[in-house]
Amino acid sequence: MLEYLFIAFIVIFCIQFIYYIFIFGSFSISKIKPSENKFNLPVSVIICAKNEAKNLTKNLPLFLKQNYKQFELVLINDCSRDRTLKIMEQFKKETSIPVKIVNIEANEQFWGSKKYALTLGIKAASHEHLLFIDADCIPVSESWITEMVNNFSNEHQIVLGYGAYKKIKKSWLNKLIRFESLLTAIQYFGYAKTGIPYMGVGRNLAYTKSIFFKVNGFANHMHIKSGDDDLFINQVATKKNTAISCSQNSFTESVPKTNFKDWIHQKRRHISTASLYKPAHKFLLGLFFISQLLFWILGTILLCLLYKWQFVVILVFVRILFLYLVVGYSAKKLNERDLILLIPFFEIFLILIQMFIFIKNMISKPTHW
Repeated sequence: MLEYLFIAFIVIFCIQFIYYIFIFGSFSISKIKPSENKFNLPVSVIICAKNEAKNLTKNLPLFLKQNYKQFELVLINDCSRDRTLKIMEQFKKETSIPVKIVNIEANEQFWGSKKYALTLGIKAASHEHLLFIDADCIPVSESWITEMVNNFSNEHQIVLGYGAYKKIKKSWLNKLIRFESLLTAIQYFGYAKTGIPYMGVGRNLAYTKSIFFKVNGFANHMHIKSGDDDLFINQVATKKNTAISCSQNSFTESVPKTNFKDWIHQKRRHISTASLYKPAHKFLLGLFFISQLLFWILGTILLCLLYKWQFVVILVFVRILFLYLVVGYSAKKLNERDLILLIPFFEIFLILIQMFIFIKNMISKPTHW
């Protein structure tokens, strides 16, 4: 029996090696090309807001500092009950850049659907190239639009960006949230680099109007409240039409959850959409998670029973080594250096949380979004 467990452990180690070295490693060792203002394409920056008056008051003026010449802001008020619409209207009066406001009224057929609001905003946008950011996010540099848009080309109609979370000192939850976001980014950047793009994050994402309407927008999953970013990209992204932007000037930043319960609910919502991904993507993502889980379970069993423990220790050490190399290099690239030291501990804790969320979602679906 122990011999079979040891063989399974070796197989799991090999699977993890392939993922980290050949898929995730393709991103971690890739060089960041210096940005060139190649196109100066006119761009519509789209911000969908629901009860975000406080964030919009702080964040909207920051877009005036963008060094990009040809862009408009499309501000979508998604049935807000606070002063969101008034903030938008006041900003439009006071700014010199083009601003369009799309005010969404309550619609029983699409009640509470961000996808409906985004669809109307996309239709109202003047330009072919669309850049998305959330109302609670800010660009980290004045070159955000430039850096993202310069990844468009005649072939590339989708650009995947990185949405960072603000660092909060002396907060383990903040570090865990940022590590989960980092690992997710390593995955979707790595898959995209190897020609298998499967998702993006709506707080930093760009694509063209043409590709949106070519597939009838969110029609295939309009009934799912979440997934305006990952489900759409999963549907339309291909090896040829997708580019990534990992220059630090192209990042956005948002404030993460500060309550563990709120974060768990957010992750339940995010993970629930993965069941609707393409079969190949579900298989690859599922195999990675299962191999992560089994590596630590089988390794712990074999070490506790002292079965060929020297070999097990070597494989665990090697696995931790390439974990540090791949995630560490990626963390430096994505400006998350403070997470490097405790990478294995964050990984194990995150595996347990993901298992809990998976079981919880099987028992009951998230009731609000």
